[in-house]
Amino acid sequence: PFMMEVATRTDADKKGGHLAKDKKTGALLLRESAQCPEEDEKAFQDTGKYKYFNTNNLWVDLVALKACFKANDGSVPLPVMKNAKTVDPRDKASTKVLQLETAMGAAIQCFDGATALVIPRSRFAPVKTTNDLFALRSDAYTLTKDFRITLAEGRKDVPPDVKLDGMYKFTDAMEKLIPNGPPSLIDCKQIVVEGDMSFAKDVIIKGSVTFKNSGASKEVPSGTYEDKTVDL
Repeated sequence: PFMMEVATRTDADKKGGHLAKDKKTGALLLRESAQCPEEDEKAFQDTGKYKYFNTNNLWVDLVALKACFKANDGSVPLPVMKNAKTVDPRDKASTKVLQLETAMGAAIQCFDGATALVIPRSRFAPVKTTNDLFALRSDAYTLTKDFRITLAEGRKDVPPDVKLDGMYKFTDAMEKLIPNGPPSLIDCKQIVVEGDMSFAKDVIIKGSVTFKNSGASKEVPSGTYEDKTVDL
């Protein structure tokens, strides 16, 4: 009656909701980071322990959905999650608020016999943060003739792990980081950016590379960087 498309988690998906099983019933359920106690965060992000994440592609039997509505006074009993936010997301000193939300994928626990289908990562290109957008704009992804965004063939269904400094949380700041477009990430395993900087044209990243700058903004020169830490 209910099926969730899931994909294999990688280091780029550590913070996303994952599929789990209810200890008492053995039924599938969706567990989001907002539901995870701080002391369990390391285990939550363990991609070896929790191997699959929700792609938000859901298949629902409408007859079963109608029956669920009828049994629950016109609603689906989804767990409510609490997220701490500020009124102005750019100003941490602004008024603190609590955001209450539900995840439609959590409905997997509301249907007897609900299941999950593992799909190729090539079908899924999420953009939830500027880390995701940074990767998506690079050559690690390609646009097919029928206008689908997929991982480049050389990536073998594994996206690059991008970790940008918190100062690049918003898209306008990220644009200043890549005024000439993003570096080549086709052969990148992980890129870490710490501090104020911008990338010149024709920067190529291979393996795992960390860029650090503790002072005024500097430019990362053109060239190839492979398995190293670069102090600007």
